[in-house]
Amino acid sequence: MSNLTRFDPFPLEPMSELFQGLFRPLRGAPGGDMPLADIKVDVTESDTTYTVKAELPGVEKNDIDVKIDGNLVSISAKVERKQELKEGERVVRRERYSGSVSRSFSLATEINEATAAAEYKDGVLSLTLPKKATSESKRLQIN
Repeated sequence: MSNLTRFDPFPLEPMSELFQGLFRPLRGAPGGDMPLADIKVDVTESDTTYTVKAELPGVEKNDIDVKIDGNLVSISAKVERKQELKEGERVVRRERYSGSVSRSFSLATEINEATAAAEYKDGVLSLTLPKKATSESKRLQIN
């Protein structure tokens, strides 16, 4: 059996530590240097609700936006890091992430937006999304 290897146009090993930080953003490694590059979610379902848990470490509660449209759920977050430099200081290396990220996914049934709830604690966003009551199909009488 043959092994497949991924081609990396910017291998870090031969480069010195000085250049590693410069080329990492070009590599596009999800979750590598940008912890929010990909929002990781767990979705569970019961007969009446969906429960979504999304990891958003280091995000303030006010910077999270959740939108529900039918069966489409969209989560977006923004992280801003303050640039605090005292006189005479210079940045040697900066690895803390700043920016925004979003994730959208659809569920099998529509969500009742009126009774949906969200809670953010310890870097985890928990959504409780009740399913909309499905209307029973009506059989039409053919005349």
